[in-house]
Formats: sequence, C-alpha cells, structure tokens
Amino acid sequence: MLDTVRDWIREARHMAVLTGAGMSAESGVPTFRDAQTGLWAHFNPQELATEAAFRAHPQRVWDWYAHRREMIAAVQPNAGHRALAAFSQRNPGRLTLITQNVDGLHQLAGNTDALALHGNIAQDRWLDAPRDCCQPDRLEAGHPPRCPSCGNLRRPAVVWFGEHLPAQALEDAERAARKCELMLVVGTSGEVYPAAGLAFTAHQSGARVVVVNPEPTPLDAVAEHRLGESAAVCLPALLA
Repeated sequence: MLDTVRDWIREARHMAVLTGAGMSAESGVPTFRDAQTGLWAHFNPQELATEAAFRAHPQRVWDWYAHRREMIAAVQPNAGHRALAAFSQRNPGRLTLITQNVDGLHQLAGNTDALALHGNIAQDRWLDAPRDCCQPDRLEAGHPPRCPSCGNLRRPAVVWFGEHLPAQALEDAERAARKCELMLVVGTSGEVYPAAGLAFTAHQSGARVVVVNPEPTPLDAVAEHRLGESAAVCLPALLA
C-alpha cells in the first residue's frame, strides 16, 4: 500500500496535506484535556477558549494560554513535520500544507507558508478593532497587556470556540482542496469543521484522499487508503 501511495505522490502535480492534533501529539504537545494539570485541573478547557470567557476573566484566560505556551515552547518538530518541510523545499509549488494546529511546529520545521486555520498560539492580536492608539510596540504590561490609551486588550491569536476561521486562510485551503490531485489527511479526528470538510471537497473534486492515522476516523469514508501508522513513522517513508 505504501508503494501505491508513493506512486500517487510522484504523479500528483499538486498535493494538499491536512494535519491535526495527532501530528503534534508525537512531539509531546498536550491536548486541551492533557494540559489540565495542577492549578488548571478544575477548569473545563472549553470554558477557557471563548471570547465570553476572556471578557469575563481576562487574566485567568491569558494565564491559561501562557501556561500552554510554556508547554509548547519545550517541544520540537518531529520526523513527520520535517518530512513535509523537506518535501516542500525539494518540490516548490507542489504541496499546500493546511493545519488545524496552533503550535507553530510546521512553521518551525520549515513550512513557513502553512495555512494555519486555527491561528498561532505564539502570536497575539487585539480583542476589539484597534484604534489609532493601539500600537503593539506601546503596550501597558499586564495579564493581559493592553493599550495604555483606550484599554483595548491583547488576546491570543487563535480561533476560539464560536469564532470564524481566518477568511483568507480558509479560502486558500478550499482552493487547494479543489485543485489538488492527492490529499493526505494526517493525524486529525475528522470531527472539527469546516476543516474536516476539506477532505470531502477534495474527494468531490476528483482527488485521491489518503488518511494517515493509527485510529479510524469519519474521513475514512472518502479515503482510497488509510495508513494505520503515526505521522512521524509514515510521512518520512512516503515523502523520502
């Protein structure tokens, strides 16, 4: 089966790759639930990932994300991240990488143009529409930092529950799903939309879909093959 998929990769003029939390788990990135330790053990993580929660308890939510940032800063890209980056560098223009992950590991590995559908936890943005006084280089320190003139708060640049995905990143991802000849779906549960819908878009547009996941997913229904290996094991073998 690996040989067949390798042949498809060689034949594809354009390939899209959609990655999810399983990709980063192999680097040791904790999921929301796994990160509920110590001080945070009594909180429901979904209650810490909404705009309403941030407005009600900005310091609590800011400190929760600071906690996650510290955990993520301690990990490195794994062999799967590096294999995707190396393939892109050897084959410029042939691969569009779309990720649901906010950890920045794809970018750190070398996929600097990855489409980050859910944002990047290492970055911040303004909570409300910025005024002229809102300048990131002139912040009042705090948990969270704020504009010293109008009080607008800085927040993590991630997509919270109930928020829309970044319009340009989603548009680019949908375009890649429509035009690709092969889509690899790597380490995603296939349950988070609209990202999971990209696999259906690729399938309906005539692309072959291959799922790389040790566990069955709902996206297996549109897959030509499911490779039951982890990303760090399977991707280096496929993309060498």
